[in-house]
Amino acid sequence: MATQNFKNHSRYVPLFHFGMSSVCTAALILSIVYFFQSCCMPGGHLLSIILILMNIALLMGFAFFRKFPLKAQDRAIRAEENLRYFSMTGKLFDKGLTMGQIIALRFADDSQFILLADKALKESMSPTEIKKTIQNWRADHHRI
Repeated sequence: MATQNFKNHSRYVPLFHFGMSSVCTAALILSIVYFFQSCCMPGGHLLSIILILMNIALLMGFAFFRKFPLKAQDRAIRAEENLRYFSMTGKLFDKGLTMGQIIALRFADDSQFILLADKALKESMSPTEIKKTIQNWRADHHRI
């Protein structure tokens, strides 16, 4: 496995991110086209409206299938990094750190972690700025 760094740490699952989103979007577009075509047919509106609603629900489900597990992972990362910070300093993270900052800090190795956490809080660094500041990258191959 390649060494993880700022440029390659993002992870995409092509069939999910590109394949499934394309299929869901195409299904919605086709159901809308069918709706307009059914305007000329008697009694075709009900089926076309049902198709549109089902495809909207499919797109919403697609978004939530991704969002809900990520929220659970974010909570786990916050707990892990808070424990890591506590084991190194004897204190919990400052409440001013955002979730995005904490998620970005997980990539910092122990030698840079505490200083970078303090700097992120004082300077209100964005997650991208935090990741770009990291010199010794601590890979996270388990995040999806």
